[in-house]
Amino acid sequence: METYKELRARKLADPGIRAEYERLNREEFALLDEMLAARRAAGLTEAELAQRMGTKAPAITRLERSLASRGSMV
Repeated sequence: METYKELRARKLADPGIRAEYERLNREEFALLDEMLAARRAAGLTEAELAQRMGTKAPAITRLERSLASRGSMV
């Protein structure tokens, strides 16, 4: 049985699959970049944004950390 890493590597070796994976990744992080920029422009804290979105502040923190880990903080 393949591990997740092995399966992922095998699938991403296909140029078509890799291109789609990268496209989706770019779109996802572009949306998160826009969300962060909008939050900052509105002067909202993570807690205020979370309340408006009907979630909790740690969820916003995780989203923003995912941006930081990819080096795409606005």
